[in-house]
Amino acid sequence: MFKKIKRIIWKTFLWFNIISLFLVLLFKFVPVPFTPLMAIRAIEQKMDGKEMRSSHDWVPIEEISTNLQKAVIASEDGNFLTHSGFDFKAIEKAYESNQKGKKVKGGSTISQQTAKNVFLWQGRSYLRKGLEAYFTVLIELFWSKERIMEVYLNSIEMGNGVYGAQAAAKHWYHKDAKNLSRIEAAGIAAILPNPRKFNPVNSSNYINRRKAKISKYIGYVALEY
Repeated sequence: MFKKIKRIIWKTFLWFNIISLFLVLLFKFVPVPFTPLMAIRAIEQKMDGKEMRSSHDWVPIEEISTNLQKAVIASEDGNFLTHSGFDFKAIEKAYESNQKGKKVKGGSTISQQTAKNVFLWQGRSYLRKGLEAYFTVLIELFWSKERIMEVYLNSIEMGNGVYGAQAAAKHWYHKDAKNLSRIEAAGIAAILPNPRKFNPVNSSNYINRRKAKISKYIGYVALEY
């Protein structure tokens, strides 16, 4: 009995690694068609009796404004271009602030957020965090930083039923992602902590302050993949 269980566990582990590696290598070259979060949101809308809305238009990174690429680095992960997937100083700082009861963003990097959005479900369990770390290592190993940014900007939630830079640019500003100005890019980056609650156009004072700060720091981001 024990040997049978052990064999099942080993096969499960082996197949999980094979499938996950296959997906990482596949998405190195192929656009990500949908994410688990898109499916979850669609189910939530259906259960709430609402119309199922999902806008997602994949575009290559050459068609995404460098303003937006710089804005998410300035807002979400200042060391994205230099770390290997994890920013341990940011994680330590977030932990210390949370221990003091302060409200602060988490220490997740763009790489970690990409791994979570593309391959995993939302949540805070130790299992999910462990898998997030696993996939983060894989994409940092097999993808370039430019590819990670491309997948990130095409996959993350940027509004209610809005996924990716092109859909967000069309939804919020009625233009293509490649034409986003600095302040428009800063607006999208500013709402990422809660894109279904915040609005980059008719913004609250809190978002306006974030937009101004991000817009300022965009000029200091050297975008060299």
